Amino acid sequence: MNGMMLGRYLPMDSFIHRLDPRLKIGSLLLLLISVFFDAGFIGYGILGIFVIVLVILSKMKLSQVVKSIKPMIFMMIFLMFFNLLFIQKGTLLLSLGFLKIYDQALIQTAYIFIRLILIIIMTTILTATTKPLDLTLGIEHLLSPFKKIGFPTHEVAMMISIALRFIPTLLEETQRIMKAQASRGVEFSEGSLKEKIMSIVSLIIPLFISAFQRAEDLANAMESRNYNPEAKRTRYKQLIWKVSDTISFVCVCAVCAGIVTLSIVL
Repeated sequence: MNGMMLGRYLPMDSFIHRLDPRLKIGSLLLLLISVFFDAGFIGYGILGIFVIVLVILSKMKLSQVVKSIKPMIFMMIFLMFFNLLFIQKGTLLLSLGFLKIYDQALIQTAYIFIRLILIIIMTTILTATTKPLDLTLGIEHLLSPFKKIGFPTHEVAMMISIALRFIPTLLEETQRIMKAQASRGVEFSEGSLKEKIMSIVSLIIPLFISAFQRAEDLANAMESRNYNPEAKRTRYKQLIWKVSDTISFVCVCAVCAGIVTLSIVL
């Protein structure tokens, strides 16, 4: 959990850092939608190359990309195992008792793995290249049309940005509690099922207490600064849409259109 990348901003000067947050949020939504189109390995290859280009333009290191994927490995293995176990379509490749593996199961499992990797990396690029305040401002601008129907755009944008910001903080707190419990003799990987459950309980309870304490501290800090979400607000920083933003958005739309076209043709 150390070095968790998702939700953590990396202060650097890159092309992606300088782009408008509205563009990055909108582009992420379009790319996430295109990921779920069945464009075959060719389409995922194109999308993968585009994501690699984004990583290079954002000046992120390979180790940082790996750190963003590492916490999700267990979930990916879990999903792939059940996918192999329950999908029984196509040609039978292997039969070991109740375990039967088909070629379509392998293909669908590979699709799931690629999709999860792409989703994690693209989301990490957004949070690593966008300041939390800019992220809040961008979400609020994108949701501004819903103000006419009474939708609390500012409150929602603030909650989303705070939630993203606290992901690495809570994971670091989890690591700290695990080390503290281990120093007291608690074993998280050994023992019977009952002992493992008790170990997890000894982790979850202090983590919840710490999370509520941090939430209370944040609320008190915002209240002491006279924060009022319903008040009419002005902006010190104004978002300016540049030519580079337009060109970038056209490139994203072209990639997404290519993925959709491939999913229809294939």
